[in-house]
Amino acid sequence: MRAVGVITEYNPLHNGHVYQLQQAKALTGADCTVVVMSGNWLQRGEPAILDKWTRAQLALQTGADLVIELPVFYAMQPAHLFAQGGVRLLAELGCESLVFGAEHPDLDFSQLMAAFPSGREAFKQFNATYATLFNAALKNATGQALTKANDMLGFCYYVANQRLGAPMRLIPMQRLGSDHNDTAIQGDQFASGTAIRQAALAGNWDQVERVVPAETLAQLKSNRLVSWADFWPHLQYQLLTTTVDRSGQYDQMAEGLEYRMQDMVQNASNFEDFLAQVKSKRYTYTRLQRVAAAALLQLTTTEVQTAQARPYLRVLGFSATGQQYLHQVKKSLTMPLYTKINKDLRLHELALDYRAGRVYELINQQHQDLYRRPWRFTDNLG
Repeated sequence: MRAVGVITEYNPLHNGHVYQLQQAKALTGADCTVVVMSGNWLQRGEPAILDKWTRAQLALQTGADLVIELPVFYAMQPAHLFAQGGVRLLAELGCESLVFGAEHPDLDFSQLMAAFPSGREAFKQFNATYATLFNAALKNATGQALTKANDMLGFCYYVANQRLGAPMRLIPMQRLGSDHNDTAIQGDQFASGTAIRQAALAGNWDQVERVVPAETLAQLKSNRLVSWADFWPHLQYQLLTTTVDRSGQYDQMAEGLEYRMQDMVQNASNFEDFLAQVKSKRYTYTRLQRVAAAALLQLTTTEVQTAQARPYLRVLGFSATGQQYLHQVKKSLTMPLYTKINKDLRLHELALDYRAGRVYELINQQHQDLYRRPWRFTDNLG
């Protein structure tokens, strides 16, 4: 069997994602579609609107064969580390190709990477503010800047794949419909995840229905929808009661930012107000959200870097095809493969994902790790 990989968040799964799953097999002729999906905390430092199990179920219902969780120590990182984690897991699973959406799929990503004189080195200290400097250097070297989110992520996929010895063929495909950050649903078929989340949280179901599969609509209407506002009291408590020495150790915390965050939390009325007060030219909102999420989860830089050196495969679900493919590749895996969490894993190998899940449970009240086994679908209809 041959497999194609997709790296995603499905926040939530919408019509554009379904189209990508369909095209992934059509473009590659693969037998199995492997999805590496972020868990309950996402790349922009946000909680997922639906938990990872619900989103994995939706993926399997709409075309995925095997869903693997992207661990929180990769999922909640800048683009280059997010890409590195996803590519590493797909390569470990023997995927021959990676299909990803891009605003400009006709760009020669491999040529851009080759032309950029310090392509690899530039990603060692990559952060949100460095993106501007990186693009300036890229444009100076190649005449091309990557200003769109998915184009930049695609470039990161190429860098990550090359660093592993180029085990996969990378296939960009045109992103359909609205821009990644559009906040309103305008079309009748495709919309951005941002717009869909805002409409769902507002209960505008007639708008949401036009741009998501029926399965997603049903889950959005029947589940507790989660947003940063739900976690604001917990973050506020965390920052009010910790020391600046401790908060200075949180992942992606820049020197001096811990003082500013602890100062601004004193009078902030909500999460948006807090971010607005902390915001400066030095930091993007995305960077601040990631730091806030690290503070909420008490993820330290040392913990994250240690965990990134010991990646693993956590199975969230599979179809009959996915189960067959897992059986095919299982003996060749060099990473641990987990289908459930026991006490030892909770305390050690899976400690960070377990912690992230337990905090998420404070809001959605559903077990995220204990007592959960992978979804088993006899076919992609469930």
